[in-house]
Amino acid sequence: MSSPPVSRRQLSAQMRRLRLDAGLTMEQAADKLEWSTTKVSNIETGRSKKPAVTDIRALLEAYRVTDERERDSVLALTRQSRERGWWNRYDDVLGGAFASLEAGARSLKLFEPQYIPGLFQTAEYAEAIAQATLIRDPGDIERTVEARMKRQEILSDEGAPDVWAIVHESAIEMLRATPSLFSQQVARLREVAETPSKVTLQVMPVCAGLHAGMGGPFVIMDFEDPGESIVFLETDTDGLYLDKAQEIERYRKLFDRILAKALDPDEVPDYLRSLSV
Repeated sequence: MSSPPVSRRQLSAQMRRLRLDAGLTMEQAADKLEWSTTKVSNIETGRSKKPAVTDIRALLEAYRVTDERERDSVLALTRQSRERGWWNRYDDVLGGAFASLEAGARSLKLFEPQYIPGLFQTAEYAEAIAQATLIRDPGDIERTVEARMKRQEILSDEGAPDVWAIVHESAIEMLRATPSLFSQQVARLREVAETPSKVTLQVMPVCAGLHAGMGGPFVIMDFEDPGESIVFLETDTDGLYLDKAQEIERYRKLFDRILAKALDPDEVPDYLRSLSV
């Protein structure tokens, strides 16, 4: 089952398609139901966070959708989009929709030049990062770490996504200043690299020099529907989501260029073992 934000994106695309198939503009659809055009627009763009089942039924009637299987599918998406996920309990420290989109993804490709990716962080590392990035309230730090650990559960779920992660060596090396963090985090990365799973871990060595990923971290998220792919760019506040086809293709090419300078997956366990000596 898709996560609510993914279901909402799928529902938005479906409702736009059905309106166009009916040969109606947004204004005409709104007039049929005596709604504002904004209400129709909000459903089609996903700005309506919890679209009412009664509203979607009304639109299906207005669009003359009579196929029962299609109607049931759209209404099921509507109900899924209204559900609450575990991440809702951490809205105060997570912010944005990243965790929920991540949970609904079929595959993730990510590059991280400064930090250990959240899916592979130890609790101690996550806590140190929270403290280093100016989170001061002890309660917020604890909840941030809890949320980070909860995110990692997708790796062991039955429907776990394929994850392809490239980490710059400097993200690992900077931990040498804190030996306990260094040893724990390297051990965790070894576990990820050596355990058969749907995760591919690669490391870009410092000796690779200048590289295509110097603009910063990013995550390419692919979903069951090929047209729903998005790119997430992390910022100091929330983040930026890109969903235009040309933008996504640009980051796919960028990932491939970064990949060309990274250690092969088979080389990573030996590299990490060398750090443990």
